[in-house]
Amino acid sequence: MEKIAPLLRWAGSKRQLVSRLSCFWDDSFERYVEPFLGSGCLFFHLQPRRALLGDLNGELIQTYQQVKNRPEEVSRALRRMPLGPRSFYRVRRLQPAALNRVQRAARFIYLNRFCFNGLYRTNLQGEFNVPYGGAKSGGLPSQGALLEASKLLHRASLKPVDFESLLRRVTSGDFVYMDPPFSVRKYRVFKEYDRSVFDHNDVVRLRRTMESLADSKISFVVSYLESDEADFLCRGFKVSPVTVRRNISGFLRSRASCRELLISYGP
Repeated sequence: MEKIAPLLRWAGSKRQLVSRLSCFWDDSFERYVEPFLGSGCLFFHLQPRRALLGDLNGELIQTYQQVKNRPEEVSRALRRMPLGPRSFYRVRRLQPAALNRVQRAARFIYLNRFCFNGLYRTNLQGEFNVPYGGAKSGGLPSQGALLEASKLLHRASLKPVDFESLLRRVTSGDFVYMDPPFSVRKYRVFKEYDRSVFDHNDVVRLRRTMESLADSKISFVVSYLESDEADFLCRGFKVSPVTVRRNISGFLRSRASCRELLISYGP
């Protein structure tokens, strides 16, 4: 199976853990389900036959929709965007509402590729405000990469919805992977995702959803930072600790090891 790289950079991405997470999946599952999609690195790694993918970030889901349906048009729009900090801030100032869907998708990919540390953050007006990340941020995806992603995304249904809403659609034979933004009492990790913060009430909702999936004999894995919240989530489920390198503060010199828990259920 030829590798397909994720199209987007994403703070908190599980690229370091895909080989470990892959152990929970096998081809007997009928569908892959992921309600906190982000860069979708596990989806792109596994390349399942069928998938149900969701995220509360509507701009993210619309971008994937356009890559799925119009990859060549998105590629042409990206090639028209010059590189460098001046161009980055000009593109950032563009109002998404004034652009067509292909242009909006290209803008999202462009800003994601060149912004600081792959963060997604908006101000109170919903405007993306992450600064330029510098020349080491990487390049734009090639047309070939967009076409490969499009082929894989044609196996998926994409929904811009809350995780609970998406998971009401699961059925027997599904496998669910959940990678929510961490909400930890002592500090918020990746708080800058956007203005809708995953808070304590969401952690409670997540726990309730995990119990419901287990009651329905639906296999799942949740990845979460080791914390009191993780202890609450893992009660009664299998737990596998893993060590990862995280750039939480956004600077390479602050990169440090931390422990995450893989919380799983399988009938």
